[in-house]
Amino acid sequence: MTVCVVGLGKIGLPLALQVAGAGQRVIGADRDPRVVSQVLESREPFPGEPGLAERLSDAVKAGLLTATTDTAAAVSESSVVIVVVPLVIGADFTPDFGALDAATSDVARGLRPGTLVSYETTLPLGTTRGRLAPRLAAESGLEHGRQFAVCHSPERVSSGRVFADLRRYPKLVGGLDEAGGNRAVEFYASVLQFDERPDLARPNGVWDLGSAEAAELAKLAETTYRNLNIAFANELAMIADRAGIDLREVILASNSQPYSHIHQPGIAVGGHCIPVYPHFLLSGFPDARLIETALDLNRRMPGYAAEMLSEMLGGLEGASVAVLGATYRGGVKESAFSGVFPVVDSLHALGATVTVHDPLYSDDELRQLGLEPHHRGSPADGAVVQSDHDEYRTWSSADIPGVRAVLDGRGILDPCLWKGVHLRRIGGGRETLN
Repeated sequence: MTVCVVGLGKIGLPLALQVAGAGQRVIGADRDPRVVSQVLESREPFPGEPGLAERLSDAVKAGLLTATTDTAAAVSESSVVIVVVPLVIGADFTPDFGALDAATSDVARGLRPGTLVSYETTLPLGTTRGRLAPRLAAESGLEHGRQFAVCHSPERVSSGRVFADLRRYPKLVGGLDEAGGNRAVEFYASVLQFDERPDLARPNGVWDLGSAEAAELAKLAETTYRNLNIAFANELAMIADRAGIDLREVILASNSQPYSHIHQPGIAVGGHCIPVYPHFLLSGFPDARLIETALDLNRRMPGYAAEMLSEMLGGLEGASVAVLGATYRGGVKESAFSGVFPVVDSLHALGATVTVHDPLYSDDELRQLGLEPHHRGSPADGAVVQSDHDEYRTWSSADIPGVRAVLDGRGILDPCLWKGVHLRRIGGGRETLN
């Protein structure tokens, strides 16, 4: 069996290596010639994924992985095609199908009878059946269901732990018909291995949800749940701050009851998934009021954090503020929808001069993001923890000379290291923690 993986990004390339590791021949297709050349040379296009370098070297040496910019040619040699091209949202928060439609057209040009096409891109409800499969049929001249099969199998992994997540989480599939679903189950069961999960209602493995729509909704539901839960925690944090209550202790107490699973509050919700996929649901169901309310509340948190720091310093006009962290989460060099951008904007709006530190980015990389670099050991009047990098857990007042107030937006600082500094957490009540 030859498998084509379309899109060799941070999810697609590890998936291609997982399939190759199961002994299947894989052709990776990507429009970026730089990525293709790096894969062919066994060089990581994006360092930082545990196990990727070793698996890439092994697969290329064994002749199980090749790469090309010619998607149609790669598809024409394959009996299974997996599409992992991102679907992004525009400035108006509506899905931009440009890249995915183009990839689908490329697949259609090479599609041959008997092929299974699996879309792993997270999609708005109904997209596989209503948009992608018809495009494949129209542009290939083949009949879906009789000459080729289509399924949706949403990726459920996170950068920095892709291979572990592939083992830990059930692989969800949903075909456009029963035959397509069966083929998807058979294929994924042959290339994936799963951890034992006694906590699950049924054995870990490939789960056929019966339809592409069910698989689409399952992915949208699990990510939107997190957005709503974080919004609830953030609203509780605002209440706790006004009431002078430490929300961390409240959440520990509440979650001791098995039906309560309250997340932690924080300065921002970032990344490719949690702030984006709720909009996919809204694109088809704009009257989903709870989802819109949660998105709005989470968008307010960077401004709320800036106001907290302003209160702590007695105003930010003319103050220097160091923002710690440009990434959307600790340990991952990704700035997609990172809270650093609205945090910096909010601080600027209150009159502060803002610099940004991040151990994963060089000064030039920060400037390319529109951020002014801050260096450890440089002075500032105030500071805001935006990313939960492990490095910041050991920082102290000596690392920011002259700092008078610090807002710990991720709840990771050690108060004992910040003697003489006004230190607060979101949801920490009104107290100074040190």
